[in-house]
Amino acid sequence: MKLEHAVALVSGGASGLGEATVRRLVSGGARVVVADRDAKRGVALAAELGDGVTFVETDVTSAEQVSSAIEAATAVGPLRVAVSCAGVGWAARTINREGEPHALDLFQTVVNVNLIGTFNVLRLAAAAMGKADPTEGGERGVIVNTASVAAYDGQIGQIAYAASKGGVISMTLPAARDLAPVGVRVLTIAPGLMDTPMLGMLPDQARQALVANVVFPRRLGHVDDYALMVEQMIANPYWNGECVRLDGALRMPPK
Repeated sequence: MKLEHAVALVSGGASGLGEATVRRLVSGGARVVVADRDAKRGVALAAELGDGVTFVETDVTSAEQVSSAIEAATAVGPLRVAVSCAGVGWAARTINREGEPHALDLFQTVVNVNLIGTFNVLRLAAAAMGKADPTEGGERGVIVNTASVAAYDGQIGQIAYAASKGGVISMTLPAARDLAPVGVRVLTIAPGLMDTPMLGMLPDQARQALVANVVFPRRLGHVDDYALMVEQMIANPYWNGECVRLDGALRMPPK
């Protein structure tokens, strides 16, 4: 799939991994719809990048709002790429030190955004892609979802987050099989410790402690590392139905 003149949708595209992905797709010649709840950042990013970038305020858990974002994309041209970067995290043990159980509503919120929201974007983007004419190679689109190494190495207090991201990984192969008849590939990236705004709030000492578990290169992942992998997945027509760790060989300890 070629980026030049392609139309892409990036959920969670106003900051962090999503913003880096938007910038890389635009640099490759794509026209991009940024779908995010953060209107201030989204509008500013679209204004900075100029023509070819549109912001649509979007909650990925809303069928209506995601449909509106996809309609904005298909108004520009056939939707060829959808990247899901929207997500939330929450730290809580199954039972805490006082013996109280994990709040059910918080678990549901994390799963609703990270897993159901990702599926919501996937299903609606796939339906739009399926209506487009295929490329010379028979492709109609590429969908890239975002999981986490927490799905494999979930730490103490990450049960909701790990469950939600494990679900994203488990969707990858069946989604690729489901969408093969219409020529849509589905891939997932499981990032490790990425230098996003969330980690940026930690003090330097805490950030260095995290880096100690990374094998090589001994650093936090850059958001551009993620965006580069998205670009590579889009470009390689034989890459499908796979989840790839992007973590510098990190294996997270229990805590």
